[in-house]
Amino acid sequence: MIESYLRQSPLAHLALAAHGPGSGKPAGVHMAERPFPGLVNLRGPGDNANFHGAFKAAAGYDLPVEAGATAGSANTTALWLGPGEWLILDARGGPKSGPRIAESLRAALAGISAAVTDISESRACIRISGAKARAVLQKGCPLDFHPRHFAQGQCAQSVLARAAILLHMTPDETAADGPAFDVYVARSFAEYTWRWLEDAAREFGVARGER
Repeated sequence: MIESYLRQSPLAHLALAAHGPGSGKPAGVHMAERPFPGLVNLRGPGDNANFHGAFKAAAGYDLPVEAGATAGSANTTALWLGPGEWLILDARGGPKSGPRIAESLRAALAGISAAVTDISESRACIRISGAKARAVLQKGCPLDFHPRHFAQGQCAQSVLARAAILLHMTPDETAADGPAFDVYVARSFAEYTWRWLEDAAREFGVARGER
């Protein structure tokens, strides 16, 4: 785990907190970094009742078992990545959130064939929200973003402008005018992905920030 006093967001040099709206017209898109998410990759036997029971005892909720489904509590959310694989995230962040989740799961799953890996430091999270968020994502991502096919709470692994991403549509109390999407991308692609989204959203008006 990286020392907290040395920890720096991959987008820190862009000084996002100092940005205002990108044009004179009302912003159709809001972009923000969600810094330092706690992320743990979990792999295990999806057909094993003991595995699922041990996870529920530790987390307080059942692992999602359908493609693209998510489940969670007030503290963490589990995203289905594939048969026998999930991402457990703590969007509150903090240098100890990933290790804390991993430690809890390893203790709960002791004796069960499972792999628990803290990947917090390897990913960045960019939130894009607002009335035109779907339109921006559609410019570079092949997913079907119609609400009938990609709804609140769903997730999917895909590509955005050739960068591999994990996309999670999540409620956002500050985005009453449209949906909010969390885009998880490898740390090394964070600036590229941010700048691509920013450019794709320019025609709609962009508000930028950090929250």
